[in-house]
Amino acid sequence: MSVRDSRDSNGSIRIASSGHAAFAATMIGLGVMGFVTRNFSQIWQPVPKWVPGRTALVFLCALISLGTGIGLLWRRWALVASRVLLIALLIWLLVLRLPNLFYEHPLVLVAWTFGATAVMGAGAWVLYVWFAHEGDPAHPGFLADAMGLRIARTLYGVSLIPFGLAHFMYLDATTVLIPKWLPGHAAWAYFTGAAFIAAGLAVAVGVLGSLAAALSTLQMGLFTLIVWVPRMVAGTVTDF
Repeated sequence: MSVRDSRDSNGSIRIASSGHAAFAATMIGLGVMGFVTRNFSQIWQPVPKWVPGRTALVFLCALISLGTGIGLLWRRWALVASRVLLIALLIWLLVLRLPNLFYEHPLVLVAWTFGATAVMGAGAWVLYVWFAHEGDPAHPGFLADAMGLRIARTLYGVSLIPFGLAHFMYLDATTVLIPKWLPGHAAWAYFTGAAFIAAGLAVAVGVLGSLAAALSTLQMGLFTLIVWVPRMVAGTVTDF
């Protein structure tokens, strides 16, 4: 992946790559969405009813999303922003996602919600490793070493697999999301599901992992443009 460094006259704005910019923009968008809708955005949902202080938590999650998204674009704050986002998402995974894998059903949908948060956590983790090594290559710090990067990549790969499985197990729910102007809805559902599974396995085991990660990111980006943006404009996006 090519790295481009853009900055203002004071050297403050930091855009390391197109992926970095897209991730930051996504977090900013999710933060704005949280404040506007006064509800949890997709990476934080679903939130169990037993969680206290839901209203305050909604705005806290929106603030974390918006604040870290902006912070990721500033050289001075990028490391802090990536660390805060990583810690927040890891806590969310361990407290509100991981326990559900053992007692909630159906397992594929539970794993899907885990993955939806985990892929963002993996992205934040990679950025944290990146910025930590920029700041102090000799002593990047806890979770920013080579082992941390391997865990982040594995987390990303494993989290893609339930995305793919859900395409096969919930075909009707998948095909209804495909725009009507695309022919062969079932074929597209099977193809994209298989692509998620193949990419997840490739990234997790480290075989053509970079290519698989790039293609899976492209696929999710196309989903956003073709499926979710039109549904958001039409006001037909539903919560989990």
